[in-house]
Amino acid sequence: MTPADILNARILVVDDKEANVLLLEGMLRVAGYTSVTSTTDPVKVCELYREHRYSLILLDLQMPGMDGFEVMEQLKEIEGDGYLPILVITAQPGHKLRALEAGAKDFVSKPFDLGELRARVHNILEVRLLHLETRRCNRELEETIAELKASREIIRRKTLEEFVIAQQTQESLLPQRLPQCENFHIRASSSPTRYVGGDFYDFLPLGTGEWAGVLADVSGKGVSAALLSSMVLGALNMEFRSGAEQHEVVNRVNRLLCEKSLPFQFLTLFMFTLRPDGVGQFISGGHTPAYLFRAATGKIELLISDSYIVGMFDFASYRSRPLHLCEGDILVVYSDGLTDTENEHGEMFGEARMREIVSREAPSGSKAVETALLQAIEGFTKGVPQTDDITLVVVEKYR
Repeated sequence: MTPADILNARILVVDDKEANVLLLEGMLRVAGYTSVTSTTDPVKVCELYREHRYSLILLDLQMPGMDGFEVMEQLKEIEGDGYLPILVITAQPGHKLRALEAGAKDFVSKPFDLGELRARVHNILEVRLLHLETRRCNRELEETIAELKASREIIRRKTLEEFVIAQQTQESLLPQRLPQCENFHIRASSSPTRYVGGDFYDFLPLGTGEWAGVLADVSGKGVSAALLSSMVLGALNMEFRSGAEQHEVVNRVNRLLCEKSLPFQFLTLFMFTLRPDGVGQFISGGHTPAYLFRAATGKIELLISDSYIVGMFDFASYRSRPLHLCEGDILVVYSDGLTDTENEHGEMFGEARMREIVSREAPSGSKAVETALLQAIEGFTKGVPQTDDITLVVVEKYR
């Protein structure tokens, strides 16, 4: 607020006596005010105010036809926030309190004192202009908030669209139906969280009764993870269909990711092949340990990774390790979202609970293992949202 703002403010003088009007106008102009107009007709005040929105009205209270109190009542209807920039002029001491109660901001007594008039006019104008500036800033703030809300809604919708696309992409990667493999029961499930992750599993027939299975956990969330999963799954299928050996399949996928993906994009992977007689191979590229329940002993063997995470190092070389399932044996492969699941106290589900469930339920078959694990997770979390997918593959050799 500058002195020029105050001196250039619009002022209206209202008095039925021409002499008083000329006197007040003269006193204000001498004080430096540049935009002073007047009227002797109180009926015209509201119309003038609508047109010019004065910053100050010097209003005489005693006028014929319509007094100052009636003028203030009409001005209240125009000024929506009830703020009346009025300095009343009166020779009646008893009217001062009534005028203030009616909405006037100050008063000046007749006969006029030049010093008092200047001080009161200046003070009211300063407050009025600050009030108008505050109101303007509030409007701008409201407009900004409205724009931010609109922008946030647009971002929310776009994020939701991306989420849906990522979720659809992720779902499309999973087999529509599980394969029927000779001598094996296969169970699999993937429970997406509130964030779309990159877990996927797949099964592929290789000919002469042999088949391959894979469970992978791609880094990141959302569309980028879903797209990376799609690329990896396509590459795996293409390599296997070309007749490449399991270890060479993983080696080629590793080189592809190192060349084509971003530095923070990689995956852990557990891949295995099995023949109808239960003989096969596996590769674990940085993946969580798989469990192999032995029906003959009732014990669990851990198939631990001895290879690098896939897509992180271009010099990495992957080799297959022997795998053999006998009748009644059960292979359990899972993503770390299962063991890392947390309850309301921040406690993780952990591998100890998982091993105990597998040991207890495996004699009853693969379906019992899958059902017990998923029910245990649900009971453990009690609805606490998780930040990673829970993916599980259970393979049972039944003869």
